[in-house]
Amino acid sequence: MKKTEVKTSQRPMIKRMQLTMKRTIEPDLSQFHLLKIIGQGVFGKVRIVQHKRTKRQYALKYIDKSICIKQRAISNIITERTILERIHHYPLLTNLHYAFQDDDTLFFVLDPMLGGDLRFHLEQQLNFPESQVRHYVACIALSLNYIHTRRIVHRDIKPENILLDQNNYAHLSDFNIAIQFDRHQPLAWSRAGTVAYMAPEMLAKKGYSTSVDWWSLGIVAFELLFGVRPFRAKSKEELIHSILCDPLVFPQNVYDVISMDCIDVLTGLLDKSPYQRLGHHNFERFKSHKWFQGLDWDKLEKKQLPSPYPLDKSNKVIQNEFKDDGLVYSTKRMSLPVTVDDLPVTEEARCRLQLEQEFLNFDYYQTEENVKSASFYDRFNKWFN
Repeated sequence: MKKTEVKTSQRPMIKRMQLTMKRTIEPDLSQFHLLKIIGQGVFGKVRIVQHKRTKRQYALKYIDKSICIKQRAISNIITERTILERIHHYPLLTNLHYAFQDDDTLFFVLDPMLGGDLRFHLEQQLNFPESQVRHYVACIALSLNYIHTRRIVHRDIKPENILLDQNNYAHLSDFNIAIQFDRHQPLAWSRAGTVAYMAPEMLAKKGYSTSVDWWSLGIVAFELLFGVRPFRAKSKEELIHSILCDPLVFPQNVYDVISMDCIDVLTGLLDKSPYQRLGHHNFERFKSHKWFQGLDWDKLEKKQLPSPYPLDKSNKVIQNEFKDDGLVYSTKRMSLPVTVDDLPVTEEARCRLQLEQEFLNFDYYQTEENVKSASFYDRFNKWFN
């Protein structure tokens, strides 16, 4: 057979292809040192890991496929995986760095949040000082503005989904029921999230958009300040009725606990009209409110301001009170993809195939093009949306 000659003009292209191949080694568990466990969820645990090559630490969130299938949560996991890739690296979100899977488990490699979630701290402290709540609210408001400009609605803002880093900055996490609106269909009608934090327009199924996240932030802020939510009831039906119909009522000692400016922010966030709600479609109005007077929003966004209440480094989350689960290193790759001739015959097999095909591997640092693509995506959104 005649030997194929490589033309001189083709050599640069071949070299680029070779470099790309070197950079596209798929991530797997064997590339990380497994360290302490810092959390536990419905589908699995979260532990600190260290990348062997870069020495950087991350949070490894791993999800048991069998449990995911039994809980009928496949679409939620795929949604979270997709949205986390689209929101890039924003300082006040829990960002995705890698995603991969083996036959039994899905893996998310995320920013490490060593301070735990706000629910943990709320149960420990019962409530927070106004200045601390102001700091948390400002952090989450910046996160909401960031995702909303990308037509993404979180739909499940609550203390459990707000994570603290070791410097006590609040980060928005858990995007498994988030949605990204189509430019031509800017409304949704389905209920999603936790009823106690759902906005009236979502409960009424009248169509909603990003406004629901600002309502949820108001509920969270109220709960952090007073240790209780503003709307409470003995049953789900009564709670829905209360959120839809009852006026906002503050505790009797409200003036001893918070300032008038804080009351005004809570009242604005918990306005039952989504069109009048503070933060919705007018983030500059939110930022310029007197409650935030003196706050340097740019430095806050870059996490350059000292937190008003540094975390106690002896708390259980940071010190790790979780039992090890025996997760072991694995260099095992996924089994060979199923072919058309080997179509699955059981519902579980179909679900596993869906996970294999749609939970794609992701490596944020795979090539330098990621950063360029991210900045282009941002510019594209500004130009055409």
